[in-house]
Amino acid sequence: MPSPAPTFSAAGFDDDSSPTSTPPYRQIRAQYTRSTITVYQAYSASIAVAAVSTQSLAASPDFSLSRMTWIKPSWNWMMYRSWYGLKDLRQARILAITMGRAEFEGLLERACWDPERDVELRRLPWRSVQIGIGRGVCAEWIQDMILRIEIKALLDQGRTADAERLVPEERPYPLPERLRTLLRMDQIE
Repeated sequence: MPSPAPTFSAAGFDDDSSPTSTPPYRQIRAQYTRSTITVYQAYSASIAVAAVSTQSLAASPDFSLSRMTWIKPSWNWMMYRSWYGLKDLRQARILAITMGRAEFEGLLERACWDPERDVELRRLPWRSVQIGIGRGVCAEWIQDMILRIEIKALLDQGRTADAERLVPEERPYPLPERLRTLLRMDQIE
């Protein structure tokens, strides 16, 4: 497990993307451009290295199209899920996967909400989204939806003091009302 990192309180955003004290209960925060969004996944070194060199997750025989896979637009939630790549060897490399926004939004019907985390991996009182990609969609996702794959910097044991510096700038991701309703973004459980 990583050692404690410096105290970090993630700022929320209001509608004009200026910091507030607390984000909405459900909000997708991500790195994105007009046409793309970055999501994260943790893989073994054999999958990650092959994926980056060929720009295809299917390049490694260790990657399975028959397993459910989850993408996460929140860096901190991915760090929690993989314990900064230290959880186990199957999650030792964090991939930043760039995909089209339209394709990302098309996958949101498979979304679920989990507690967001800070850089010390502590639970925060708002939710972060993760999207499940099942067997029926996985082949299409890796062949047609992924635009770029990169390995993100990892923290070695004892370097968690650098964690805050590594957090990508994530902004509230705008969604049409239809998707906000589908994702119950205006409801608090």
